[in-house]
Amino acid sequence: MNDRDPQAEASPAVAVLPRPSNIVVGGGWMLLACVLFAIMTGLVRHVADSGVHPWEIAFFRNFFSLVVMAPWILQAGVAGLRTARLPLYTLRAFVGMTSMLCWFWSVALLPITEATALGFTAPFFVTILAALILGEVVRLRRWTAVIIGFLGTLVILRPGESDIPAFGAAVALGAAATQAASTIMIKTLSRTESPNAIVAYMTIYLTPMSLVPALFVWSTPSWEQLGWLFLVGFVGTGAHLCFTRALRAADASAIMPIDFARLVFVAIIGMVVFHQIPSVWTWVGAAVIFGSGVYVMRREAIAAREGRAKIPPIEPPATG
Repeated sequence: MNDRDPQAEASPAVAVLPRPSNIVVGGGWMLLACVLFAIMTGLVRHVADSGVHPWEIAFFRNFFSLVVMAPWILQAGVAGLRTARLPLYTLRAFVGMTSMLCWFWSVALLPITEATALGFTAPFFVTILAALILGEVVRLRRWTAVIIGFLGTLVILRPGESDIPAFGAAVALGAAATQAASTIMIKTLSRTESPNAIVAYMTIYLTPMSLVPALFVWSTPSWEQLGWLFLVGFVGTGAHLCFTRALRAADASAIMPIDFARLVFVAIIGMVVFHQIPSVWTWVGAAVIFGSGVYVMRREAIAAREGRAKIPPIEPPATG
């Protein structure tokens, strides 16, 4: 896919923004995003343990994100939000909401380290969908990496031996699959849209959309719970801004290895706060999944340079 968007070039309302590649800057933003995403994961689990349903948490995450972004939205006004890419924003909102609901639900159902490890399967889903739907040529080495990566999930889950709930694992994998599609859309949008605009549109769309499923499980939160929910929205917004800036500063294939730090930060929070000790199989499986994912991303980048890929390089999963 070319870096220049024909629709953006045809519209005077959208200027194609330059994307200089800076691995140091991109890596710094990615590392900060990892820290914030890990903190948000811990906050989601804490609020879920206090009795708030994950779907309701998702609504408040979006609502308070909208509150955080409101000053920028008001300052930017209509001119700052003008875009020729509204259909892609809309599609991304639907996919992103599905991913968010599944992710928050999986965090409540699984130990947070295992949920995060399963989230690293997103690149494999992108490869499969690209081959089946987009008709992209995927050669033997990438298919081998995908198969090895999914074997890593079996190492974590160990069917018949592990006490990890099968339903929770399925929800986590569903979050990864939809997140894969969402991150491709973020990458495409970042070529013509500012990071603030991408996050602002996400909150504007997802706040009313996520209210609908939340109403089916609604319980009025206490003031203390509202405080924690505000932190979920505040930290989640900061994480998403950092993630978007990371993708804008450098190629995803160059900064992808940094994302493994997210699992380390989540594991520390899980052990210190929730007394969840990940098994050695979780680390082994996560390493297999992540290593295979990095290889798939490298091959995607090579295919894109050779003109064989119909999709941008795969982004690391950005939950929330």
